[in-house]
Amino acid sequence: MSGPADEATTDDRRNLIVTVARELAEAEGWAGLSGRRLAERADVDVGDLYRHFADQEAVLAAVAVYGFADLAAALTAAHADNACPERAWAVMASAYLDFAYANPAVYDAMLALTPDLALGADGVPAAPRAVFAALRAALIPLAEGRDPDTLAEMGWSLLHGVVMLTRGGRLRPEAQEERETMIAERLLRWP
Repeated sequence: MSGPADEATTDDRRNLIVTVARELAEAEGWAGLSGRRLAERADVDVGDLYRHFADQEAVLAAVAVYGFADLAAALTAAHADNACPERAWAVMASAYLDFAYANPAVYDAMLALTPDLALGADGVPAAPRAVFAALRAALIPLAEGRDPDTLAEMGWSLLHGVVMLTRGGRLRPEAQEERETMIAERLLRWP
Protein backbone atom coordinates (compact mmCIF):
# COMPACT_ATOMS: atom_id res chain seq x y z
CA MET A 1 0.00 0.00 0.00
CA SER A 2 1.35 3.41 -0.85
CA GLY A 3 0.79 6.69 0.93
CA PRO A 4 0.45 10.21 -0.46
CA ALA A 5 4.19 10.83 -0.18
CA ASP A 6 5.00 7.83 -2.42
CA GLU A 7 3.83 9.54 -5.59
CA ALA A 8 5.08 12.99 -4.75
CA THR A 9 8.01 14.76 -6.41
CA THR A 10 11.10 15.67 -4.40
CA ASP A 11 9.85 19.26 -3.96
CA ASP A 12 6.40 17.99 -2.99
CA ARG A 13 7.91 15.71 -0.32
CA ARG A 14 10.08 18.50 1.02
CA ASN A 15 7.09 20.86 1.17
CA LEU A 16 4.99 18.18 2.85
CA ILE A 17 7.65 17.58 5.50
CA VAL A 18 7.92 21.31 6.21
CA THR A 19 4.13 21.66 6.40
CA VAL A 20 3.81 18.73 8.78
CA ALA A 21 6.71 20.01 10.93
CA ARG A 22 5.00 23.38 11.12
CA GLU A 23 1.65 21.83 12.08
CA LEU A 24 3.23 19.61 14.74
CA ALA A 25 5.22 22.50 16.20
CA GLU A 26 2.15 24.74 16.34
CA ALA A 27 0.14 21.98 18.03
CA GLU A 28 2.76 20.64 20.43
CA GLY A 29 5.85 22.88 20.37
CA TRP A 30 9.31 22.32 18.97
CA ALA A 31 10.58 20.28 21.92
CA GLY A 32 8.36 17.32 21.09
CA LEU A 33 9.27 17.14 17.41
CA SER A 34 11.42 14.10 16.58
CA GLY A 35 12.56 12.86 13.19
CA ARG A 36 10.71 9.58 13.64
CA ARG A 37 7.47 11.32 14.61
CA LEU A 38 7.77 13.82 11.78
CA ALA A 39 8.41 11.06 9.23
CA GLU A 40 5.44 9.09 10.53
CA ARG A 41 3.08 12.06 10.36
CA ALA A 42 4.35 13.06 6.89
CA ASP A 43 3.96 9.46 5.73
CA VAL A 44 7.61 9.17 4.64
CA ASP A 45 10.27 6.84 5.95
CA VAL A 46 12.94 8.27 8.25
CA GLY A 47 15.60 7.73 5.58
CA ASP A 48 13.57 9.79 3.12
CA LEU A 49 13.21 12.54 5.71
CA TYR A 50 16.98 12.72 6.12
CA ARG A 51 17.55 12.65 2.35
CA HIS A 52 15.66 15.95 2.23
CA PHE A 53 17.00 17.45 5.46
CA ALA A 54 20.39 16.78 7.03
CA ASP A 55 19.00 17.06 10.55
CA GLN A 56 16.24 18.64 12.63
CA GLU A 57 17.97 22.02 12.52
CA ALA A 58 17.60 21.94 8.73
CA VAL A 59 13.87 21.22 9.12
CA LEU A 60 13.58 24.11 11.58
CA ALA A 61 15.42 26.43 9.18
CA ALA A 62 13.11 25.40 6.32
CA VAL A 63 10.04 26.08 8.46
CA ALA A 64 11.52 29.50 9.30
CA VAL A 65 12.16 30.36 5.65
CA TYR A 66 8.63 29.27 4.68
CA GLY A 67 7.34 31.35 7.61
CA PHE A 68 9.21 34.41 6.38
CA ALA A 69 7.72 33.85 2.92
CA ASP A 70 4.23 33.62 4.43
CA LEU A 71 4.80 36.78 6.48
CA ALA A 72 6.13 38.62 3.43
CA ALA A 73 3.02 37.56 1.51
CA ALA A 74 0.76 38.75 4.35
CA LEU A 75 2.56 42.11 4.46
CA THR A 76 2.38 42.47 0.68
CA ALA A 77 -1.34 41.68 0.70
CA ALA A 78 -1.96 44.16 3.52
CA HIS A 79 -0.05 46.83 1.63
CA ALA A 80 -1.97 46.10 -1.58
CA ASP A 81 -5.31 46.36 0.23
CA ASN A 82 -4.39 49.74 1.75
CA ALA A 83 -5.56 52.74 -0.26
CA CYS A 84 -4.03 55.34 2.06
CA PRO A 85 -0.21 55.67 1.90
CA GLU A 86 -0.14 57.53 5.23
CA ARG A 87 -1.56 54.39 6.90
CA ALA A 88 0.94 51.98 5.33
CA TRP A 89 2.89 51.44 8.56
CA ALA A 90 -0.26 50.97 10.64
CA VAL A 91 -1.58 48.39 8.19
CA MET A 92 1.78 46.57 8.05
CA ALA A 93 2.18 46.60 11.83
CA SER A 94 -1.27 45.09 12.23
CA ALA A 95 -0.59 42.38 9.63
CA TYR A 96 2.75 41.57 11.26
CA LEU A 97 1.24 41.24 14.73
CA ASP A 98 -1.66 39.15 13.42
CA PHE A 99 0.79 36.74 11.79
CA ALA A 100 3.03 36.52 14.87
CA TYR A 101 0.17 35.80 17.27
CA ALA A 102 -1.51 33.30 14.93
CA ASN A 103 1.71 31.32 14.30
CA PRO A 104 3.75 31.34 17.53
CA ALA A 105 5.87 28.23 16.83
CA VAL A 106 6.66 29.35 13.29
CA TYR A 107 7.43 32.84 14.59
CA ASP A 108 9.84 31.32 17.12
CA ALA A 109 11.50 29.35 14.32
CA MET A 110 11.86 32.53 12.30
CA LEU A 111 13.15 34.90 14.95
CA ALA A 112 14.31 32.99 18.00
CA LEU A 113 15.55 29.55 16.95
CA THR A 114 17.46 30.21 13.70
CA PRO A 115 20.30 32.68 14.30
CA ASP A 116 21.77 31.95 10.85
CA LEU A 117 18.86 33.85 9.29
CA ALA A 118 20.08 37.21 10.62
CA LEU A 119 19.52 39.94 8.06
CA GLY A 120 23.16 41.00 8.03
CA ALA A 121 24.53 37.49 7.48
CA ASP A 122 25.85 36.32 4.13
CA GLY A 123 23.62 33.99 2.19
CA VAL A 124 20.35 34.84 3.95
CA PRO A 125 17.43 33.60 1.82
CA ALA A 126 15.23 36.07 0.00
CA ALA A 127 12.19 35.60 2.27
CA PRO A 128 13.63 37.30 5.41
CA ARG A 129 14.95 40.11 3.24
CA ALA A 130 11.46 40.49 1.70
CA VAL A 131 9.93 40.98 5.15
CA PHE A 132 12.47 43.68 5.95
CA ALA A 133 11.88 45.32 2.55
CA ALA A 134 8.12 45.40 3.12
CA LEU A 135 8.49 46.96 6.57
CA ARG A 136 11.02 49.45 5.19
CA ALA A 137 8.70 50.44 2.32
CA ALA A 138 5.89 51.09 4.78
CA LEU A 139 8.11 53.33 6.89
CA ILE A 140 9.69 55.39 4.09
CA PRO A 141 6.82 57.95 4.22
CA LEU A 142 7.64 58.46 7.91
CA ALA A 143 11.42 58.74 7.47
CA GLU A 144 11.55 62.53 6.99
CA GLY A 145 15.33 62.69 6.76
CA ARG A 146 16.01 59.67 8.96
CA ASP A 147 17.77 56.59 7.58
CA PRO A 148 14.99 54.28 6.30
CA ASP A 149 17.00 51.13 7.10
CA THR A 150 17.50 52.19 10.71
CA LEU A 151 13.86 53.20 10.98
CA ALA A 152 12.81 49.79 9.60
CA GLU A 153 15.11 48.06 12.11
CA MET A 154 13.50 50.06 14.91
CA GLY A 155 10.00 49.32 13.64
CA TRP A 156 10.74 45.61 13.40
CA SER A 157 12.33 45.69 16.86
CA LEU A 158 9.24 47.31 18.34
CA LEU A 159 6.93 44.76 16.74
CA HIS A 160 9.10 41.82 17.77
CA GLY A 161 9.48 43.14 21.31
CA VAL A 162 5.76 43.55 21.84
CA VAL A 163 5.10 40.07 20.43
CA MET A 164 7.64 38.37 22.68
CA LEU A 165 6.72 40.32 25.82
CA THR A 166 3.01 39.77 25.22
CA ARG A 167 3.45 36.06 24.61
CA GLY A 168 5.61 35.83 27.72
CA GLY A 169 2.87 37.40 29.84
CA ARG A 170 5.09 40.37 30.73
CA LEU A 171 2.73 43.11 29.60
CA ARG A 172 -0.68 44.16 30.85
CA PRO A 173 -3.30 42.40 28.70
CA GLU A 174 -5.76 45.26 29.06
CA ALA A 175 -3.29 47.66 27.39
CA GLN A 176 -2.62 45.49 24.32
CA GLU A 177 -4.78 47.49 21.94
CA GLU A 178 -3.31 50.80 23.14
CA ARG A 179 0.26 49.49 22.72
CA GLU A 180 -0.47 48.35 19.19
CA THR A 181 -2.05 51.70 18.33
CA MET A 182 0.98 53.56 19.69
CA ILE A 183 3.40 51.43 17.65
CA ALA A 184 1.32 51.72 14.51
CA GLU A 185 0.35 55.37 14.67
CA ARG A 186 2.53 57.38 17.01
CA LEU A 187 5.91 56.02 18.10
CA LEU A 188 7.76 56.22 14.81
CA ARG A 189 6.39 59.58 13.68
CA TRP A 190 8.71 62.57 13.60
CA PRO A 191 7.78 65.14 16.27
